[in-house]
Amino acid sequence: MSRLSDSAEVFRSKNAGPFLLTIDIMFRERERYDAVKRSGALDPHKIAARYGVREQQVRIHYADRIRTVKITMPRSGAGSGAPGDRDVYGAQQHGALLDLEIPDTPSTGATG
Repeated sequence: MSRLSDSAEVFRSKNAGPFLLTIDIMFRERERYDAVKRSGALDPHKIAARYGVREQQVRIHYADRIRTVKITMPRSGAGSGAPGDRDVYGAQQHGALLDLEIPDTPSTGATG
């Protein structure tokens, strides 16, 4: 097992409007991108559990040409800038995925 942070080059999160968050995971090497995609580790159930949202609210898009995974889901709590919001721009939300375990053995769970 390895961690997602061992495979990806760039992690970035930001608001996708006042109520949604998007996380971009970018890979330098095609082999690492393909291995993570095949592993099935980035699935809505696992991501939803880490962010406290419903599995049905998590959208995952694989952009093969640019070796990037884009994950979009609702922001936890109220919208951006609401009282109590601790990350108005959504820029610090990718951290929950850094230690996500990537199995060494490919799964058939990932789709593009």
